[in-house]
Amino acid sequence: MKVYKIPEATVMRLSIYSRYLKQLMDDDKETVSSGEIAIGVGVSSAQVRKDLAYFGEFGTRGVGYKVEELYGYLMKILGLDRRWNIIIIGAGNLGSAFALYQGFMDRGFTISAILDVDKKIIGTELEGVKIEGMDVLDSRVREQNITLGVITVPAVAAQEVTDQLVNSGVKAILNFSPRVLKVPNEVILRNVDLSVNLEVLSFYLAFNR
Repeated sequence: MKVYKIPEATVMRLSIYSRYLKQLMDDDKETVSSGEIAIGVGVSSAQVRKDLAYFGEFGTRGVGYKVEELYGYLMKILGLDRRWNIIIIGAGNLGSAFALYQGFMDRGFTISAILDVDKKIIGTELEGVKIEGMDVLDSRVREQNITLGVITVPAVAAQEVTDQLVNSGVKAILNFSPRVLKVPNEVILRNVDLSVNLEVLSFYLAFNR
């Protein structure tokens, strides 16, 4: 299996499937069919089977999938069978909200460091994590074995922060700033522009009016 041949949309659906399976586990459901998964998450049963087929054979024909077993497989495929340490750059409103969200811990993500340039908040804490200055970036990445960085700084500072994260050894970056960033080929970059998502919604509202 080559990861780069797996469509990103499939990976995103696997995450949704895993959440649905966790709900079934909480309800003590032991088996589930592709049709039931499809109804639960809003896709076709053929799509569920196609997505899972990228990673091998799961389940038994006529019986379905063992919920806990399939959940375990998906968590391993998604890399969520281990802990991932995260560093947040920018402790403003968005960065603080990110740090305070409890759901990340449940999915295997630990906020290990939070950095900012604002002297007024440096030294304070968010969920038990001390906010520190940018001067400790390299040491925190090394000491905490951090591989994933989250950028919640203003657009004007985003590329500089990105370069610093890359130079520190961070291998994956989630960018919330409204700026197109440049990273080396070996660094994984995902952009989350909230305004773009709102504009997509406004397009559909206007188009269907």
